[in-house]
Amino acid sequence: MPDHPPIGEQEGKAEAVEEMFDTIAPQYDLLNRVLSFGIDRYWRWQAVRQLTDVQPSRVLDVATGTADLAIRAERMLHPREVVGIDLSAEMLAYGREKVDRRGLSSRISLMQGDAAALPLDNDAFDAALVAFGVRNFEDLEAGLRGIRRVLRPGGTLVVLEFSQPPSFPIKQLYGWYSRHVLPRIGGLLSPDEGAYEYLPDSVAAFPSGPDFLARMENSGFTHLHWTPLTFGIASLYRGTVPTPDP
Repeated sequence: MPDHPPIGEQEGKAEAVEEMFDTIAPQYDLLNRVLSFGIDRYWRWQAVRQLTDVQPSRVLDVATGTADLAIRAERMLHPREVVGIDLSAEMLAYGREKVDRRGLSSRISLMQGDAAALPLDNDAFDAALVAFGVRNFEDLEAGLRGIRRVLRPGGTLVVLEFSQPPSFPIKQLYGWYSRHVLPRIGGLLSPDEGAYEYLPDSVAAFPSGPDFLARMENSGFTHLHWTPLTFGIASLYRGTVPTPDP
């Protein structure tokens, strides 16, 4: 197996992603804070804020990792239930510890699974979130269709993902940081240096902006919206499951 998962949509990627995140799980939260200078917390807040007008009762957090977004969704939206799902058992173990420490185990449940084959009923959720996870889908549209299946008609999907800044000098600075600084720090703090070489490569290959909106549309979402964050280093995408004609 290569040092990191394959870039783009390739067979066998899900297994490689699971193995990578199992390896870096103990350092994942620390690395997020260090490598993003803490801005990732603001990005997650912005993602959940997209759902305040929806007031969802049941929320699905796909690629929940260590459950940061699931916990934030519970705190900000006060839904009846949040379900987090992730490929990595080790990431989920750390997530359950955080959920338990906050006394939220009755409101947040975590399970292992793949977006393309969610072990959940059709039309079961009012809203879904994915933060920094769609880049890791083995088949992007299969994962998006899987999420669409479990959302009720009128349900909302919000995706937070890295993107590439379009303008000078942020584009050049971000490129230098992601290629030279990020893998070096990741290698010092994590046992898997390849995971932080995978990050910039996967961001570069990802169909961001209008291209990702087109993939959402292909997967059955409507009322699409894209919001760049922090000079375009990250992006928010929002779409809705269409309601049947009366």
